[in-house]
Amino acid sequence: MDQALLLIHNELPGTNLTVYWNYDCCYQCLLQVLVRASRGGKPGKPSVAAVAVGTQHVSILRLNDTVEDKELCRLEYKFGEFGNYSLLVKHTPDGASEAACDLVVNEKPVDSDLPVTVAFLVGLALVIAVSFLKFLWSLEDFNNWISKAINSRETDRLINSELGSPSRAGDPQPEAWRPSAAPLRLRCLDTFRGMALTIMVFVNYGGGRYWYFKHSSWNGLTVADLVFPWFVFIMGSSIFLSMTSTLQRGCSKFRLLGKIAWRSFLLLCIGIVVVNPNYCLGPLSWEEARIPGVLQRLGVTYFVVAVLELLFFKPVPESCASERSCFSLLDVVSSWPQWLVIMALEGIWLALTFFLPVPGCPTGYLGPGGIGDLGKYPNCTGGAAGYIDRLLLGDHHIYQHPSSAVLYHTDVAYDPEGILGTINSIVMAFLGVQAGKILLYYKDRTKDILVRFTAWCCLLGLISVALTKASENEGFIPVNKNLWSISYVTTLSAFAFFILLVLYPVVDVHGLWTGTPFFYPGMNSILVYVGHEVFENYFPFQWRLGDSQSHKEHLVQNLVATALWVLIAYILYKKKVFWKI
Repeated sequence: MDQALLLIHNELPGTNLTVYWNYDCCYQCLLQVLVRASRGGKPGKPSVAAVAVGTQHVSILRLNDTVEDKELCRLEYKFGEFGNYSLLVKHTPDGASEAACDLVVNEKPVDSDLPVTVAFLVGLALVIAVSFLKFLWSLEDFNNWISKAINSRETDRLINSELGSPSRAGDPQPEAWRPSAAPLRLRCLDTFRGMALTIMVFVNYGGGRYWYFKHSSWNGLTVADLVFPWFVFIMGSSIFLSMTSTLQRGCSKFRLLGKIAWRSFLLLCIGIVVVNPNYCLGPLSWEEARIPGVLQRLGVTYFVVAVLELLFFKPVPESCASERSCFSLLDVVSSWPQWLVIMALEGIWLALTFFLPVPGCPTGYLGPGGIGDLGKYPNCTGGAAGYIDRLLLGDHHIYQHPSSAVLYHTDVAYDPEGILGTINSIVMAFLGVQAGKILLYYKDRTKDILVRFTAWCCLLGLISVALTKASENEGFIPVNKNLWSISYVTTLSAFAFFILLVLYPVVDVHGLWTGTPFFYPGMNSILVYVGHEVFENYFPFQWRLGDSQSHKEHLVQNLVATALWVLIAYILYKKKVFWKI
């Protein structure tokens, strides 16, 4: 899977060849020795060396004379999965001493992205079919025709089995949802959370083994890099809405502080259990237990942001809650103490990242180490962020298989949920708090909410462009999930505001979409996340594949596993079972 066969035909008599290779997306990487081809024999009888090459990205090939270490030719080519290729190396037709390299396709590759395309089209067809049926059901004539076609008693039985026993006054009615039924529990937030969680389950289960459903090796973004920051963002939005509702019900700040501390502690404990799943290998040694993790990052972020909001909490002004006259920047100005703290935290991140001396590494280094940067800093992965984790937690208590090892061949441990990056996850959650304040300060004023979402989206997008110079690797601070760089935070926050800009009017204002099916995992997020981690290797979430080198089989397995968790969330929702911490 993700490989092609390359045959090196050396027709140069007396010249041994060394073939170097790497992906073009490996930024400033040393080319690695791929294969060595012995000198050619008689004319028409070249020596042949066979080797597998990667097909995920464009490849760079450089052929050198092994003895003189002189470059003979260089080419870039995107190989296809399961393809068979020949690279013919011979003298130029004019008889000069220069070598010519010609690439020939012996056997055409397969379209490895076809299963994703088919899955997308099938999903799109299902959405269209369901939407069409809902439209038909809303038509009065169609309803009348259905009513006449079936027995009225059978109709009553089906309706009762679908909706359950007749409701009593005051009973919750999830199926009879109205946009204004729960002003502090906005359905668009649960839908957004469910979208992020569903994608997270899919990519954690393998994402069909496609590279764009895995985390990026260093700079840049893939689908897998989007979901965790969005989860943090929605957590921030929920913090303010939940806190406002709780305090309005008469809960004291001191009691609420205890709840915040207890919830954070539980997230930390559950996280440590989830990220150390080697139960089948015998008792876990504390000397090798990983300390950072997703839930640990969420726990610390939640505690800091919730305490910050609690300390400086201000109720929503009556002028905003009941009148049309509300200062246009009140949602921001009212939070000026929190903004000062957030700015101070970001200043700490910048100071440590760019000015902390790291032994053996250049100050302010943001690179992956390994073979990146021409191999000058092999043990400097993550710069200050990696150094702080290794210094405070130790090499054995952080993640041992970072994504940088795939492309940059790094050897040192590095944790993408490390200590320094937690500062920027706090910033991300606080930007989510701002979204929550917009929704509450300007409640029932759709235009004002959408204008502010648009303004935040544009502002954060412009900051990202300035920090990155609109490039993947050449900016001041590249977008980087492993570092949780500030440009990563501003970019994903801009996307988050844009998604809310779309979801809020569609889901909560006009009710054009109920958020199905993402709404259900969004209502039971902790259970789905912990459950999918714990039961990852159990049937029916995983089974033995007929062809383990098939993207199609992996994709089907991962889609089925993800759909099962959405179904589980739906069943639990209908039974009103929710796991809350």
